[in-house]
Amino acid sequence: MDYGKYKYEQAKREKEARKGAKHSELREVRMRVKIDDHDIDFKARTARKLLADGDKVKVSVMFRAREITHPEIGRELLDRFFDKIKDVSSMERPPAMEGRMLSIVVTPGASKRDRPVSAPRAEEPEPATTGVPVGSA
Repeated sequence: MDYGKYKYEQAKREKEARKGAKHSELREVRMRVKIDDHDIDFKARTARKLLADGDKVKVSVMFRAREITHPEIGRELLDRFFDKIKDVSSMERPPAMEGRMLSIVVTPGASKRDRPVSAPRAEEPEPATTGVPVGSA
C-alpha cells in the first residue's frame, strides 16, 4: 500500500472522530461580594445556559480591599448561587481561595445525591384475615 494514501486515510479517520466528539469548555461567571439579589438571579440564568450547552462553569467571587477579611460572606454567596442552579448541575470542586478569588466549579447534570428525593411509596395493606387458619374448616 502507498504510504501517502495510508497517511491520508488515517488523517481522514481522525478528523471524522473529532467531528463527533463533544468539546466542553470551562466558562467563568464572576461576581463581587456586594451583589444584589436580582444580579445573582441574572448570573444564575447565564450559568444555566452555559451548563445546558454542556460546559463546565467556574463561579468566582472577587474580593477587593478589606472585603478579603470576611471570606465567609463569599462562601455564603456561593452557597446561595449553587442552590439556584443545583437542579441542573453538580459541584465538582468545593469553594476554594485562589488569591483574592473564592471559586467553585460546577458540571452539567445534577448528581444523584443533589437531586430531590421522591416521596416514599406507601406500603400496601395486608389482606384482612378472619382469624381462621387456612386449610382448617
